[in-house]
Amino acid sequence: MSSLASSPKALSDRQLDSANFGFSPEFELLLVCSAVAKNPESSHALRSRLDTVVDWQQVLPLAEHHGVTPLVYQALRETPGRVPSAVLDDLARRYEHNTRRNLLFTGELIRILDCLDAHGIAAIPYKGPALAETVYGDLGLRELSDLDLLVRSVDVLRAKDALKELGYAPNSQFTAAEERACLESGYEFVFDGPAGRNLLEIQWAILPRFYAVDLNLDGFFERAATADVGGRTVKALSSEDLLLALCVHAAKHAWIRLCWVRDIAGIIQSQSLNWDLVLQRARDSGIERMLGISLLLASRLLGASVPDSLSAKWHDDTEIARLCKQITQHMPNSEEYNTETLHYFRLMLRLRERISDQARFAFRLAFTPSVGEWSVVRLPVPLFPLYRVIRLFRVAGRFLRSGAQH
Repeated sequence: MSSLASSPKALSDRQLDSANFGFSPEFELLLVCSAVAKNPESSHALRSRLDTVVDWQQVLPLAEHHGVTPLVYQALRETPGRVPSAVLDDLARRYEHNTRRNLLFTGELIRILDCLDAHGIAAIPYKGPALAETVYGDLGLRELSDLDLLVRSVDVLRAKDALKELGYAPNSQFTAAEERACLESGYEFVFDGPAGRNLLEIQWAILPRFYAVDLNLDGFFERAATADVGGRTVKALSSEDLLLALCVHAAKHAWIRLCWVRDIAGIIQSQSLNWDLVLQRARDSGIERMLGISLLLASRLLGASVPDSLSAKWHDDTEIARLCKQITQHMPNSEEYNTETLHYFRLMLRLRERISDQARFAFRLAFTPSVGEWSVVRLPVPLFPLYRVIRLFRVAGRFLRSGAQH
């Protein structure tokens, strides 16, 4: 356990008051339904939200976009008479469909793990069913879109070959040179399988290399714990590593979906965390600001219990305060960030507290070719380094266009 003192923070009206955040009644309802603190105060907050004017035609698509439909159903089914029966029936159907889907995903995950294990390939389920059961305690309460598996980079190509036995194939075809470049600078291969397209992601890093967030995946494997998924014991990230990985993933997407903040809040609430280790690893990796924003959002929006010392540390950080305001203002809009704009680039720079990391991000972004460059022109292997020049011109062009639009 950590030496940092932690005191539970109750779900307060201040935390979920639209006067503080400017949220619509519909988004406020999602926040109350997704809150991790379940107590008389949270029940009162839910009843108060249901007493306001709520446009139910907005609630359902908003919940679907933010990936919290099961949590909304779980909360609203406990309030008979306050929710239109047609809305509850629709939510019940969505919840049941999600549960059946997740059960199928879980069976497929176990089949994949068995295959990789038979070939001597260590793999850690990342997010997906493992997160649903470990953090949510119920497979049906987390929406899943695919399966994510972490493997060591040296095992990626072996895993690719092994998965052929199950009918899985990469959904993008690369030349040998492109595949080597992808392994060096990318972070995942996406596979189509018998159960659907884009179903499986084999990842050897948490983010592409150009983000300059160099989390040590070997360390993840060395510190791996175990979890129960579908009645089977599987490898799992340690609670501290899982928290950091999900904070980084949410930061990449600018925390635009509530489910990513809810994952983080759920880990804080359900897992025994060594906060000293969390903070030290975040500091070593240069992601302390990403961690701070994630914890503040989880605390302020969803009532997660964050150690007082950490809350105070980041509460006084003016840049984190400005970023949290920007993020919370954009979050209810149901619009993804365009990752190829100057605006997104500036945001990613602001999320890094060290100038050296900002410089590495800018350099790698400008000079790290990817599928986009390879598809523009096919170069012979001896000329492969020229893709860096193509990448530079393409990035510069995108930024000039986005700058002109603003």
